Amino acid sequence: MESLEALDRSAFLAINGWHASWADVPMLLVSEMFTWAPLYLFFLFLIQRRFGWRGLACSIPVLGLMILCSDKGSVVLFKETVQRLRPCHEPSLQGLVHLVKDACGGQFGFVSSHASNHFAIALFMAGALGGTPRWALPTLIAWAALICYSRVYLGVHYPGDVFVGGLYGAAVGAIFAVLFRRIVQRVIPTSA
Repeated sequence: MESLEALDRSAFLAINGWHASWADVPMLLVSEMFTWAPLYLFFLFLIQRRFGWRGLACSIPVLGLMILCSDKGSVVLFKETVQRLRPCHEPSLQGLVHLVKDACGGQFGFVSSHASNHFAIALFMAGALGGTPRWALPTLIAWAALICYSRVYLGVHYPGDVFVGGLYGAAVGAIFAVLFRRIVQRVIPTSA
């Protein structure tokens, strides 16, 4: 376990150390939820086009419950249980972390709620759409991975925080995509 933590710390210092002043603002924007609102709306539009207004109406509460499970699960199941300090709060890393913002976030960082939530949304949207359009899954995975990278770049998470958070979120998103498709099949029996 110690060697895994040492590897995670080394990977963090390498990624966080690759900072460039020109990239600070783009990485902050990537990390902000509002930046991605147009993408969320676009995929909701695709759900509406695929399943109609009833399908869209079914997706909203399912998405809300999914985000609740992803977000609160990342805190209750991981952060409050594991209590691993964020790298920006780790005393042994003082002076080594490039923090882009003055604020670091909460004390604990394992797992990243950003990673959990964005991978949950990515897998939900791809699963809800049933693999069409074909570019949806790779685009959504790349988008969620970029957000994860930004969290390490910004100095607020270790790579392990975002990796495990992404896995947890992906599992939650996949489960809720299956739930959504079952609901839609009952509400709109003619849908694919």
